[in-house]
Amino acid sequence: MRIGELSERTNTPRRMLRYYEDQGLIAARRAANGYREYDERFVDRVVQIRGLLDAGLPTRIIKQILPCLDKPRTIHFPDATPEMLSTLEAELERMTARVECLTRNRDAIAEYLEAVRPEGASGGRTDATA
Repeated sequence: MRIGELSERTNTPRRMLRYYEDQGLIAARRAANGYREYDERFVDRVVQIRGLLDAGLPTRIIKQILPCLDKPRTIHFPDATPEMLSTLEAELERMTARVECLTRNRDAIAEYLEAVRPEGASGGRTDATA
């Protein structure tokens, strides 16, 4: 697929996809006309990269852990430095805390909605609009 389709399917700007390629996170073949062509597998890869970036991991760490995200999982780091391991441990702790916070917030919103919805209402809709 070309960069426009990958951009559309992953909701990622083309500029960011080119950046991911520059960082070695994804790779494109070049067609005879010079256009980038991506394998289907990069749809999931880009979604994973975006999630890791949103979680606060830098691209240099993402590049090192991407093999762990493939199926079958390949977990082998001959060059895992103490700094990288420390960074990953800190990120794991930070992500765990964020998940716990998001879970508490989700539960609080669900309880609030349950308390303020009229009995029998589903998602705030009346029977006429359901």
